Amino acid sequence: MLEKTTRMNYLYDFYYSLLTQKQQSYMSLYYLEDYSLGEIAEEYDISRQAVYDNIKRTEAMLEAYEEKLGLFQKFQERGKLFTHVKELLNENPPSKQAIIETVAELEKLD
Repeated sequence: MLEKTTRMNYLYDFYYSLLTQKQQSYMSLYYLEDYSLGEIAEEYDISRQAVYDNIKRTEAMLEAYEEKLGLFQKFQERGKLFTHVKELLNENPPSKQAIIETVAELEKLD
C-alpha cells in the first residue's frame, strides 16, 4: 500500500494540472492529507462511494497520463543516472569515457 501511495503522490505531482479542481481536491485530501473516504465524503456532503469512484477514476487517469508521457519514469531514470555519475566521479581516477556516456544517456531522456 505504501508503494502505491508513493507512486500516486509522484503521479499527482507530475500531472495534477491536468485534473479538474474536484479531482485535485479529492486526491490531495486522500493521498497527501491522509483523509479517509468517509471524511472526504463528509467534507463535500456526498456519499463515500462517490468519493471512492472519483478517486479510482482519477488514479486510472494518472496512470494513463504516465503511460503516454512517461514523466515519472524519466524522473526515476534520471535519478539513477545522476547517482551513477556521482559514483564514477568518486572513482580514482574517474572514467572520463563512462561519464561522457552516462551524460549522453541523460540527454536522451529530454
